[in-house]
Amino acid sequence: MQIPISLAFYLLATSASAFPIGFGLEIRKLSNPNCSAASATAAATAATASPTVASQAKSAAVGSSASVLSPSTYNAIQISTGTAGNSKANADALFSAIDQSNLAGVSAEDLKVIQDTHDAAENAETEAFNPAIAAASGAAATALQNGKIANKVLKLTAEVLGLQIKQAQGTDESSDITAETTKLNNNIALDTKAAGQAMTPVSFDATIG
Repeated sequence: MQIPISLAFYLLATSASAFPIGFGLEIRKLSNPNCSAASATAAATAATASPTVASQAKSAAVGSSASVLSPSTYNAIQISTGTAGNSKANADALFSAIDQSNLAGVSAEDLKVIQDTHDAAENAETEAFNPAIAAASGAAATALQNGKIANKVLKLTAEVLGLQIKQAQGTDESSDITAETTKLNNNIALDTKAAGQAMTPVSFDATIG
C-alpha cells in the first residue's frame, strides 16, 4: 500500500513539530564523548592533586611557630639546688613556653635548646656528678646523689619532650618515647622519695642553644 505524497509530508511535518530542534542538540551535547573524557580527566587530576596540597600544608605547619626559648648555660638552668621533691615541676617550668598542643610547630631553634639541655645534663652527670659522689661520703654524698637525681629528671624531661616534638613533626620515635618515659618516671619516684632532703649541685661548663 503506498502512502500518498501529500499524506507523507503531513506525517513528516507533524513528527518534526513534536520534537523541538533544541531537544536533539541537547542529547548530542550530554552524550558527547569528548565532554565525558574531559570531565573524567579533571576529576582524576583533582584526586591526584589533593594529597599534594595536604602534604604541602602539613610541611608548612612543621616548625612554623616562633621561637620561645632562649639560649643559656647549664649552670643557669640546672635544678639541683635547694631540696628534693619538686624536680619534675622545676624541669617542666624551663619548657613551659612550649605549646604542648602544637608540638609540630615547635621551631628548630627551640628544639635545639631542648636537645642541648639534655646533652648538657647528661654530660654534667657523667663528668661532674659521678666523680663528685665517688669522692664524697656521708651527708655530702647523699646531697650530691639527690642533686644527681634532680639532674636526671631534667635530662630525661628534655629527652622525652624532644622526642615528642620529633614524633609530631613526622619521625617515628614511639619506642624511644616509651623507654625514656619509663626512666623519667623512675627518677621522679626517687626524687619524690627524697622530698625535703638537701641537694647539692655541680658546676659544669656547657652552652645551651
